[in-house]
Amino acid sequence: MATSNIEIAQRAELWPITRIAEGLGIPEEALEPYGRHKAKVALSHLAALRDRPRGRLVLMTAISPTPAGEGKTTTTVGLGDALNRIGERAMICLREPALGPVFGMKGGAAGGGYAQVVPMEDINLHFTGDFAAIAVATNLLAALIDNHIHHGNALDIDVRRVTWRRVLDVNDRALRDTVIGLGGPGNGYPRESGFDIVVASEVMAIFCLASSLEDLKNRLGEIVVAYTRDRAPVRARDLHAHGAMAAILRDALAPNLVQTLEHTPAFVHGGPFANIAHGCNSFIATDSALRLADYVVTEAGFGADLGAEKFVDILCRSTGLRPDAAVIVATVRAVKYHGGVEVADLASEDVAAVTRGIVNLERHLTTVRETWGIPAVVAINHRAEDTDAEIAALVGAVEAAGARAVVAKHFADGGAGAEDLAREVVRLCAEPVERGLRFTYPDEAGLWQKMSAIATRVYGASGITASTAVRAQIRRLQEDGYGGYPVCVAKTQYSFSTDAKLRGAPTGHSVDIREVRLAAGARFIVMVCGDIMTMPGLPAIPAANTIDVTEDGRIVGLF
Repeated sequence: MATSNIEIAQRAELWPITRIAEGLGIPEEALEPYGRHKAKVALSHLAALRDRPRGRLVLMTAISPTPAGEGKTTTTVGLGDALNRIGERAMICLREPALGPVFGMKGGAAGGGYAQVVPMEDINLHFTGDFAAIAVATNLLAALIDNHIHHGNALDIDVRRVTWRRVLDVNDRALRDTVIGLGGPGNGYPRESGFDIVVASEVMAIFCLASSLEDLKNRLGEIVVAYTRDRAPVRARDLHAHGAMAAILRDALAPNLVQTLEHTPAFVHGGPFANIAHGCNSFIATDSALRLADYVVTEAGFGADLGAEKFVDILCRSTGLRPDAAVIVATVRAVKYHGGVEVADLASEDVAAVTRGIVNLERHLTTVRETWGIPAVVAINHRAEDTDAEIAALVGAVEAAGARAVVAKHFADGGAGAEDLAREVVRLCAEPVERGLRFTYPDEAGLWQKMSAIATRVYGASGITASTAVRAQIRRLQEDGYGGYPVCVAKTQYSFSTDAKLRGAPTGHSVDIREVRLAAGARFIVMVCGDIMTMPGLPAIPAANTIDVTEDGRIVGLF
């Protein structure tokens, strides 16, 4: 019987976190320990590193995933371990797992097999409390809005135009749309509202884009929470909420330092989803890691059409980060899925399906290399059921597209299984780049034009559509001075289109914008497309059903 992820993690010999920090040159007094194996690193210490040059930044992305995921986090961990094994000084930067998917369909998100960050149970369950702080800050602002209205409404907030929603770190479809304030005058004014999952909140996005505590506080003050009866925006600053929100988030803003099974240092910090938010770990963590190591591997959520696009067009545009190379994770299983094979049949050899499904990987590869100008390698995340013929077909197709594919066996062999991938990444980073990073659209393009550029240049769509009301909202945001903001698309991760069932590399489809949300503090515009939900639901058999704790306090069933 195969050893489970949690069994591998629980058998690992972890180093004290002070030893991991010492290897990075971080003194013990700069740590705020959470037990023996995880700690926050003081912002004051990290700020003192900003005069150091940045190391090489490697972006981990992937093809469009199957419902089970394709191992992007696992490959990030394996590559980080492999870089250290071949003599480089490397760190990794990951997002924190959200409890919604941990208890839902996906389970844990700390890597897998012999390429994991540890302590795995802590990271997947509560960790250092960052998400709880983000939830409290978000819900405090919601409470202050309703309290202000209840006590006279001096700002003349139109209760029909309150846009701020409460959040919860659990998938709960029953809370997507709610009516609050029922029960009489003492409970406030009844109005429609709802809940989002924490990782979809604007506070999470701000948290991960902020460059300092001061920047965090300023961005929180810019949040637009409602509109007056005269349609004037009401900001968190108008409610005097941003100071208390920043106070709640002060300690959480410091990055969390942990380690891999092979003792590679890892910052695990922040966690917006890429299908409903911008999909990157905190800028503070990535920027700090680049001052501490020669190579930093960071992931962007889901496929390159979502996570990598937002990494480039939102994070890099606003912070000056520039990836030196990209790794596009693919599995034989995923390629066959995009070639039309159903999930139940993916374990059977089907070279023809590999040939059909390669179009999905090819489009991601073209976007990363040609649209954004990032040198890229394809990492084939090896699985035991992969056949030699299937792997040969996949490698050959990638080479025919002018790139290199490297088979990586880090899941089974740890960093030793990804050394070839590490050497290729080092080679790519050393190559001169003819032009710098290119964005999908220019800053000066209008919001409609930005969304159209993403749809046509990245998704392969023929264009975009929207209702008259949504078009008017976009036009108003443009007129109100938000046209310079980048666009953050919320859509399904399973397809280039807004139809999760449309696999491969569809063309000629239309992307319909269902809803538009202003994220003034995060400084981007969210375009909600298709049926994507900002509060997911649980599957018929949630992962929570298998999670338990033994009499001696040991967590079991987490995968």
